[in-house]
Amino acid sequence: MSEQNFIAHAAGKYIRISPLKARLVADLIRDRYVGEALTILRYSKKKKASAIIEKVLRSAIANAQQKSPEVDVDDLYIARIYVDQGPTWKRFRARAMGRAARILKRTSHVHIYLEERKGR
Repeated sequence: MSEQNFIAHAAGKYIRISPLKARLVADLIRDRYVGEALTILRYSKKKKASAIIEKVLRSAIANAQQKSPEVDVDDLYIARIYVDQGPTWKRFRARAMGRAARILKRTSHVHIYLEERKGR
């Protein structure tokens, strides 16, 4: 799929969630219509990842409506969604006998591309 086929794109960058956890939710809604995807995200058990991806998806829908107002939201589907790893924040936690342990706080970049598919 080339970039020209997409109606809209939205990205959430430097989001404080592990890419592994976000990818589990992204796999649930890949290649689905946006209405169905929003329902899945609303009732998913992975609350934090679902809320983050729902926010990016709503941004992509708004971008599609802004770019072409005649587009029907019910015909939009998620053509491509992927989660990349962002920079990792390194923190230290005090441990026994004066030592320290490294804590890795991972971040993610979420990208969603929408296309229009008629005749659902």
